[in-house]
Amino acid sequence: MNEFTEQKITNAVKKLLTGKFNDCLREFDFQIPLVELGIFRGVNVIAPLIALSSCEQTEKERIVKQDTYTATVTFPVLDTIESELFCFAYADTFSKALCDDVTLGGIADRAVITSKKYVPPKKANCGMDWETVINLIVTIETMNN
Repeated sequence: MNEFTEQKITNAVKKLLTGKFNDCLREFDFQIPLVELGIFRGVNVIAPLIALSSCEQTEKERIVKQDTYTATVTFPVLDTIESELFCFAYADTFSKALCDDVTLGGIADRAVITSKKYVPPKKANCGMDWETVINLIVTIETMNN
């Protein structure tokens, strides 16, 4: 089965989250919800959202035949006393997991975190979620496809 480049990137990010990322979360001294892919989430698991879009190419990227994508990983965190701590833990853990595998399992030439954003609920204590939003730039040489 042929996979499109976008599918490969998304699947590689999912594999990172369910593999190395969850392994790093288990090493904390406190219990933190692990990542589980799907729609279920609760006190013990979260389901991050992964969005992918292509970036405008620079002239250099066109010449050396590189495609560039922006991947956004959003971690919704239930509003509890530990929510802010969990947001910081997810961002730090994602950085560590990506640092160990900047090629996303050989799919990309390089994946780099460009920004981290911590979003509290608009109204405190009303059941809305916190969010940790991490943006990546993923560069792939088109000749490898």
